[in-house]
Amino acid sequence: MRLTARAITLAAVLAIAAPHAAPALAASPAVQVATGQAPQAAPVSELIAGINIPYESFTLDNGLRVIVHTDRSSPIVAVSVWYNVGSKDEPQGRTGFAHLFEHLMFSGSENAPGSYITRLVGMGATDLNGTTWFDRTNYFQTVATPALEQVLFLESDRMGHLLGALTQEQLDTQRGVVQNEKRQGDNQPYGLVQYARLEALFPPGHPYRHSTIGSMADLDAASLDDVRTWFIDNYGPNNAVLVLAGDVDVATARTLVERHFGPIPRGPQNIPAQAAVPTLDAPVSRVMRDRVANVRVQRTWTGPGLLDADAIPLAVGASILGGLASSRLDSALVRGDQSAVSVSASYQPFQRVGFFDITVNVKPGQDADAVAARAEQVLAEFLAEGPTEDEVRRVATQQVAQRLNGLEQVGGFGGRATVLAEGALYADDPAFYRRQLQAYADVTPAQVREVMNRWLSRPVFALKVEPGEREAYVEAQAAPSGVEAGAAPPDYTPTARPAMPDLGSVVDLDFPAVERTTLSNGIQVVFSQAAATPTTRVAMEFNAGWAADPADRLGLQALMLNAMTENAGGLDALALAETRERLGASINANASLDRTVVSLSALTPNLAPSLDLLSKVVREPSFIPSEVERLRAQQLSQIAGELSSPAGLGSRALWAALYGEGSAYGRPVSGLGMAESVRAVTVNDIEAFHQSWIRPDNATIFVVSDRPLAEVTAALEAEFGDWNAPAIPRGEKPQAAPAEASSRIILVDRPQSPQSLILGGQVLDLTGSADRLVLDASLEVLGTGFSSRINTDLRETRGWSYGARSAVNGVEGPLPYVINAPVQADRTGESIASLIAVHNAYLGAEGATADELQRIAEAGSRRLAGQFETAQAVLGTLRTNALYGRSDTYWEEAGARYRGLSREALDGAVRGRIDPSRFVWVVVGDAEIVRPQLEALGLPVEVRSNR
Repeated sequence: MRLTARAITLAAVLAIAAPHAAPALAASPAVQVATGQAPQAAPVSELIAGINIPYESFTLDNGLRVIVHTDRSSPIVAVSVWYNVGSKDEPQGRTGFAHLFEHLMFSGSENAPGSYITRLVGMGATDLNGTTWFDRTNYFQTVATPALEQVLFLESDRMGHLLGALTQEQLDTQRGVVQNEKRQGDNQPYGLVQYARLEALFPPGHPYRHSTIGSMADLDAASLDDVRTWFIDNYGPNNAVLVLAGDVDVATARTLVERHFGPIPRGPQNIPAQAAVPTLDAPVSRVMRDRVANVRVQRTWTGPGLLDADAIPLAVGASILGGLASSRLDSALVRGDQSAVSVSASYQPFQRVGFFDITVNVKPGQDADAVAARAEQVLAEFLAEGPTEDEVRRVATQQVAQRLNGLEQVGGFGGRATVLAEGALYADDPAFYRRQLQAYADVTPAQVREVMNRWLSRPVFALKVEPGEREAYVEAQAAPSGVEAGAAPPDYTPTARPAMPDLGSVVDLDFPAVERTTLSNGIQVVFSQAAATPTTRVAMEFNAGWAADPADRLGLQALMLNAMTENAGGLDALALAETRERLGASINANASLDRTVVSLSALTPNLAPSLDLLSKVVREPSFIPSEVERLRAQQLSQIAGELSSPAGLGSRALWAALYGEGSAYGRPVSGLGMAESVRAVTVNDIEAFHQSWIRPDNATIFVVSDRPLAEVTAALEAEFGDWNAPAIPRGEKPQAAPAEASSRIILVDRPQSPQSLILGGQVLDLTGSADRLVLDASLEVLGTGFSSRINTDLRETRGWSYGARSAVNGVEGPLPYVINAPVQADRTGESIASLIAVHNAYLGAEGATADELQRIAEAGSRRLAGQFETAQAVLGTLRTNALYGRSDTYWEEAGARYRGLSREALDGAVRGRIDPSRFVWVVVGDAEIVRPQLEALGLPVEVRSNR
């Protein structure tokens, strides 16, 4: 285990220097112990002064722009390729095509045939994905340093050598996958709102008028000729930015990039579609109906793009209005007259335009129009008065904290590679993020008021979504019009290139050193100095979890945890929220089935006052009856929402079927409980539960920080060292035994569902303390991984699903094996039959193959370095190691164990343990369509209402 903390390499990440300058930054200052005085936060200017991502850049002769950020703290490199094309650039009648093509880019290239995801996972890639939005398409992965050259070969092969590998079969398969991705999104509550919003705000022909996912008809019409033309026109190196971030220097990067990308010829120059910001001629109102629990009202305006000077003031105004926990709309509608269960406001800028949204989820029983009018009144008052200086500073501090948290990663969705690529692509400046942060630091209340008035005084799109029956769903054609039987290959000759380079060998994981100490009252502290940014994460964990809820008070704990973060230490909800925001801290209280946790994410310069706030939440919550009633109404609304969503309905039915409704695990795993039991909870119940479970003799504190243990311990001791356990005994949890269940199908009827959610599984004869490494490796072949047999069958071969998986869910007690497969409604029965067949084959004569063994062994050992890159990942591992009784070196030893796997071990881990004849199946879908399919399977079918 490495004893040198990653934080000492902070200079490689956050430097007080101009871009390109040599990094130089001392570690964050020593943690100050709280003195009892009012918490003082570091000023925003001080926080942002050192945020810098040093980089170097160069451009190849073919126009490929390359950006290199060096960070030697871990032996990993993020590789991110961003193409200057998105859904706004699609031609008329081809909506959804940019995203469809993104899927095809993973289907194989001339010199690397077959699934790219299988190849990348096999080399141990983490944070692996591709995404498309209005303005860009990107592909990214983080790999161990010895895999860098092979990744660059793969990225260059699909950039320069794709045409000869494109086939009609690939197009047809991925068309089906994307259409199921669309069904999956559309099937969610409020899932059709995005289409109404875009069509109302933009005139016909406007590049932003259609969604990125597109229409079923246009996806049906996509042809192989379209695919080839899109690639030729948009995927040249001169339309791309390549970012390498991590364990690589610019000299090495230049050599490798020249070798693999240099021979690719320059393509046509894509000029992203121009798009004016439209203004409605007059206000537009629309009422939609959907199978939802709450009435929702929305107000939306278009606004300026990302590079416009008004974008930051609009974002600040939106946060003050409805983004911060202390927002004006929260204070007026949620905490004030309690006419709404939740509110939000946001400004989302894209390259050419932006969207300013206000969303209010109306409390059941309230007049939606009156609530909407009240929200408009709050907006009008805000526009008239403007924000306060304190509100503006709080938003800026939150933005700095969020940026710092994202910059821990070299790759992923929000890491350093993404930040540099976004700036280069949209602003021609990889350091654009610094301009944004400075704009947050400099913006004034007067600017926010002026900009908000200018943009929000224009006509608005007003939408109301009411519970009810949806409009008829527009489905795909049985025979897509874009299919070209026997399509002729293009007049194209593949260009030979050198063979794919081999993967280098990796060193075993060096997990950050784990230290322990004990506070004076006996609370154990488990610590790792591993943060790459000046941040500290604390998880105060209690041995409780949703399993601790009394059987007749399910949902009690969720209500208690929400109340704890609303009123504590003499501070009401607004004061608590404002204090967190000034500090740039977040405090959350939540639980799993087995553990309850109150967590803190803090900027280390503000750690002492942030811990003071955490102490108030944990030790001094105020369970005020009127506040409990407000939170109860919100929780009841959440339960109703869960009962309107496929995942919520399915999860509730499955866990009760596997464990029995009376078991500690047979309850809703969301922790929300049942409406009738939540209504019965009293303030006395909450106070008693807090006394029984949230106490020092039931607690462990886990910390990951950039500061050393001694400093953090002193700060923890000041806040928690004098906390004594109450006289009453600690609570005791009931057993979590599995139910005696026979194989059957529970069909939860959810009319008008274009997709069915299939869940299934059984409870295994193992508990959480079992060593699951070999079992999980075998399940990666069967169902956990993208290239698993389940996903390959339902997604990549049949095209019936956007993604199907199976895995063992991690709990302390008896472990459940769970299958999750959303599929198109007309293939529900066939999908279950296929799932059973795939399981029977793997558990029988068709066990793990030599290729599957090699892939799993390589992937398992190579991904370890990227698996524990962030402080949050390290913190989570400290907690799961404790929960499952693992040693601190468990994951350091895993590399050798993966390499030592055998086919016999993989087969033996699942055979005799997983039995498809014992599976309980839950299907959430339209019974009218699905029931006949299920009855044909020969299993008992029980039909339930979705209420």
